[in-house]
Amino acid sequence: MKIAGLDIPEALRDFYLQSGLEELYPPQAAAVENGLLDGKSLLAAIPTASGKTLLAEMAMLKSIAAGGKAIYIVPLKALASEKYDRFSQFEKLPIKDGGIKVGIATGDFDAKDEYLGQKDIIVATSEKTDSLLRNGVSWMTSLTVVVADEVHLIDSANRGPTLEVTLAKLMKVNPGLQVLALSATIGNAKALAKWLKAGLVVSDWRPTVLKEGVFFGRAINFRTEKRVLNAAGPDEVLSLVTDTLEEGGQCLVFANTRKSSESIAQKVSRHLARKLSDADKARYGLVRQQIAKHAETDTDSKLAECVAHGVAFHHAGLRSEHRRIVEDAFRQTDIKVIACTPTLAAGLNLPARRVIIRDYKRFDANYGSVPIPVLEYKQMAGRAGRPRLDPYGEAVLIAKNYDEYQELLENYVMADPEHITSKLGTEPAMRAHVLSAIATEFCRNRKDLKEFMDSTFFAYQRGDLSSIIDHVLDFLLEEGMIEENKGGSFKATELGSLTSRLYIDPLSAAIIMKGLRRTMKTPEAGEFGLLHLICGTPDVKSLYLRRTDYSWIIRFADEHVEEFLADVPDSYGDEVEFEQFLSAVKTAALAEMWINEKSEEAITDFFNIGPGDVRNLMETCTWLMHGVAEISRLARAPATRMARELAVRLENGASRELLDLIELSGVGRVRARRLYDAGYTSRDKLKGADLATLAAVPGIGDRLAASILNQLGRKIDGYALPEPEAAGAGQSTLLSFDD
Repeated sequence: MKIAGLDIPEALRDFYLQSGLEELYPPQAAAVENGLLDGKSLLAAIPTASGKTLLAEMAMLKSIAAGGKAIYIVPLKALASEKYDRFSQFEKLPIKDGGIKVGIATGDFDAKDEYLGQKDIIVATSEKTDSLLRNGVSWMTSLTVVVADEVHLIDSANRGPTLEVTLAKLMKVNPGLQVLALSATIGNAKALAKWLKAGLVVSDWRPTVLKEGVFFGRAINFRTEKRVLNAAGPDEVLSLVTDTLEEGGQCLVFANTRKSSESIAQKVSRHLARKLSDADKARYGLVRQQIAKHAETDTDSKLAECVAHGVAFHHAGLRSEHRRIVEDAFRQTDIKVIACTPTLAAGLNLPARRVIIRDYKRFDANYGSVPIPVLEYKQMAGRAGRPRLDPYGEAVLIAKNYDEYQELLENYVMADPEHITSKLGTEPAMRAHVLSAIATEFCRNRKDLKEFMDSTFFAYQRGDLSSIIDHVLDFLLEEGMIEENKGGSFKATELGSLTSRLYIDPLSAAIIMKGLRRTMKTPEAGEFGLLHLICGTPDVKSLYLRRTDYSWIIRFADEHVEEFLADVPDSYGDEVEFEQFLSAVKTAALAEMWINEKSEEAITDFFNIGPGDVRNLMETCTWLMHGVAEISRLARAPATRMARELAVRLENGASRELLDLIELSGVGRVRARRLYDAGYTSRDKLKGADLATLAAVPGIGDRLAASILNQLGRKIDGYALPEPEAAGAGQSTLLSFDD
């Protein structure tokens, strides 16, 4: 099917033709034949790199040309940025008057973001989309197209319920909505399509042939062929990586832990160091310099050393800047090998000639070492093969013995992905969604709730949710978040409405409210008490408690025993409850170190976590502390001001004395401290500073000094005010759902 003959806006057709696209891939053609361009809903279950994004672009832009509006839902912030960059290429196309306007929204979950109503395409995470519905933004009813990328994540216990409920709501409030659901791996695509009332395109066609096999006995054993590695050595990963590079390809190595990914990268890096040309060293050195600019911890230094040899590791413990540098360098072939955890397979466009799945088992706290799902294997395998660069792609598992070889062939290479199943049917998953439905008046009584929940994928698959709904309603009534009148209708209280808008678990809000009531009986809440309060909520993933932690955490807890705003369990009582308490204490201890300006290196070393973990945890704590401030204001508790200050300090990692400086544009925790130590302890003192003297403060310089003075109302000739961030760009650090 030729691009030139498609019923799409002429400007879009020309854009594709000028980009070298002249003909649709077979799965894309099948989608068009199934009504994609006629506004019909569609589930496309087609392989990675077979053109799913193009389907979304054509559907969205054709609808926009007719006056519509589209939202593109993704699971990760990194994927949102990738899609935003892609769709921004359409902004100057004359498809509608004024061009196409593209927006991105991934943060500030209690913001209405009405400005997004001016956009034609909005890229958002599923959580942000849900929050927009909760906050009642007016433009959501104007949507004509919704794209759900990686829709198989409905199967995820963490993200699935939100994606499922969000799609169900959007379909209900926009009856004529075109739903385009995209995935490479769905075992029961027919059932999901039926729930979505969508047509179905299923294909295994790929632009680059995918070969799946098992490495055993010095050879990769594919379904129909065997390839012997002549230079195979005792280390299977090194053998496979070396073979890939000798053929001019790139390689992804998937490991089951962060530590394993780092050790693999270091081993491969040492192996390749002896083989680099001067040109290679110079090229890789440029990437190393980019990493070194943001290097503060031992993990950062390890990464920089690996990158110097064309190798990297990638996992959620890395800071986001480093992940982006690694991803971009790999796309530019300035990194040849990435050792990574499976999170890299979650939608990012990062293909490689060969994908090596070193570990097909993962540790589970309840069951020990267990095999990964076939769906997850297929997601990783789908990264193999770079379109227009590779003649084929290879996904290779590693077997230690013949029995394992046979098992891997049968259970992964030859297997189909599992059926995806709804994870909505639990009380924790339902709490927030039932409250949201009542707070937004989407559902006004039990009958409404039942009718709406009957429209979910869970109900389609498994049946009635009535008993869970009743349990959740009892909880919300008991905690004062909803009221039921004599006629049986529900109404959210101020606390319930606020909880829903803040996008926090109602159980978290109940825990916070209980703690805040205790502050009313004391002269003033303590900082650590508030930190521990949020770290004991289900919205904060507390740090893992190691046996070696017990002694220091118990001592630490004893030192702060008067400050706790939550019940302190008896160490001789419920062991699980006591461990959860100590885990929250450990997490709060990290937060306290962060706001007291301990270095990232000191924190990561002490707690044995990555810099990315610290940032992600502090983003979540910032969001929860913002929630504490808002709930405290509502309850007229004395903790409001302290909670607001703590939210700023958690976001920036700064002591209280830096609050006046920390929010100046261009001034972070390090520069604020240097300014303070140089005597600029307030904005008033900065305002009267001499430009040259201010610029001489380490890390400031002429440009930032002028920017600071401009921000404080002094016009410095020759320097412009700093460019403000796009209004409402939605990139706040109040919450991160990555990894």
